[in-house]
Amino acid sequence: MAFHLRREIDITKRKILEISTAVEKNVTDAVHALEKRDIQLARNVIEYDKEIDRMEVDLEEECLKILALHQPVAIDLRYIVAILKINNDLERIADLAVNVAQSAIVLAQQNEIRIPEHIRDMADITVQMIRQALDSLLNMDADAAQHVMDTDDDVDRLHKRTFDFVESGIREDPDRTAELIRLLGISRSFERMADHATNIAEDVIYMLTGEIVRHGPPPED
Repeated sequence: MAFHLRREIDITKRKILEISTAVEKNVTDAVHALEKRDIQLARNVIEYDKEIDRMEVDLEEECLKILALHQPVAIDLRYIVAILKINNDLERIADLAVNVAQSAIVLAQQNEIRIPEHIRDMADITVQMIRQALDSLLNMDADAAQHVMDTDDDVDRLHKRTFDFVESGIREDPDRTAELIRLLGISRSFERMADHATNIAEDVIYMLTGEIVRHGPPPED
């Protein structure tokens, strides 16, 4: 039984690495499509999301099979539970990359629209957070996972800046409302990606330590 469980767990490790690599690539391509006004690259992101969905379902089925057949306990159980949650977060990040790609197509077909620098910064930080969260999973590194969690506040601040930018822009030039709302949606997608990267980091810490950190430290007496 132990040998078969180890083999099945090794399969899930390979599968989570595959979907992680695919999701990171699609997010990076979505960012490049936005920055370069590359409609074909954006369409590639949208199309490849179908493959990511397939990988997500495949990994979920593998994890459920392990739970049903082997009834793992202790660290093996924590691992499978964490992988199920991380798998879901990766799929949601991929969906958000599609949102960015769809917006990139719309903006590329309009007159030259400048992407504000702080949204570019958000994109860079978010991609780095996703990469570091996946590295923390691959290397089983709780310190790296904690760094991802600490970085989330930076993305939240930039998203707030985008909200203020859009609000003032609509007041100054109502004719740009549709364009500005589109930029706000892009910012929101990056902010949510960062939240999912944070979720992954929290699950890595849970996997390694058994500690649930998503709600912060317990209140002091």
